[in-house]
Amino acid sequence: MNILVTGGAGYIGSHVVLDLLEAGYGVVILDDLSKGREENIHPDSEFIHGSTLDDKKVRQALSSDVDAVIHLAAFKAAGESMTKPEKYSRNNISGTLRLLNCMSEEKVDTIVFSSTAAVYGFPQYLPMDDDHPTSPINYYGYTKLAIEEYLKWYGDLKGFHYAALRYFNAAGYDGAGRVLGLEKDPANLLPIVMEVASGVRDEMEVYGDDYETPDGTGVRDYIHVSDLASAHHLALDYLQTNDRLTVNLATGESHSVLNVVETARKVTGAEIPFRVVGRRPGDPAELVASSKLAQEILGWEPVHSGLEELLTSMWKIYQHNFERTEEPA
Repeated sequence: MNILVTGGAGYIGSHVVLDLLEAGYGVVILDDLSKGREENIHPDSEFIHGSTLDDKKVRQALSSDVDAVIHLAAFKAAGESMTKPEKYSRNNISGTLRLLNCMSEEKVDTIVFSSTAAVYGFPQYLPMDDDHPTSPINYYGYTKLAIEEYLKWYGDLKGFHYAALRYFNAAGYDGAGRVLGLEKDPANLLPIVMEVASGVRDEMEVYGDDYETPDGTGVRDYIHVSDLASAHHLALDYLQTNDRLTVNLATGESHSVLNVVETARKVTGAEIPFRVVGRRPGDPAELVASSKLAQEILGWEPVHSGLEELLTSMWKIYQHNFERTEEPA
């Protein structure tokens, strides 16, 4: 089978491509390189430089004997989505609708969609399972939920087979060091910790230490990107004989900000200075999820998502990309 991966030169996309190639799939990448990196394009894949907003490029990609699509091309900065909703409407929603329409024209009816935990909003209970109510608190999360609804309609009306994979906090890098390009403009905790450890940043900010958590800092569920990637080919296999699937991808384990900092100090040997500032609006105290459905239906298990392994895999890549400006304390 040949798979089109939109956003396949990005951080998550490049790991998905690697996993697909290892599983024996042929891969076509469509990426405009606005967030992806050219060095992440696997030499065994076919690359088309273009956007999901360009029907001609999408049709070109789909005409490469493609059997299914993995759709990762999206903007994902939650804060920015609240100030630039038109940017997210155009790229995330319009781009996906153009992709779905081109798929229909080219008779490609199977798609795995990278959704997000942001569709849930504030947790009503923990761990958050696949049936947790959806109520996004940022426009980014809304765009992903809207796309899930479009997929249901295309499933009903056009016979599409689809899987919506709701990612929690993706982190880490391929353990063998085969993906070297860093994520552009990272806003998540673990990349920021790595930038401080590498000397790229002088310090980091901890947003609040007065939550009702064991050490007062926010708690999150981190999943290794290679574990995340493996769920995509399992979802493709599932869709060969089934119509639709919506599942969480998480570990069920939680780590506080200070726990992450302390473990990163151990892994890197760096001081990683930080200062505590006020809470960010919209940040829940704790997010941890159940992936029971993915485990039962897909046979999926996270095997690389221990915090120390996550940080160790990241540190190797950050060392490759940056030289520290000072010796570790």
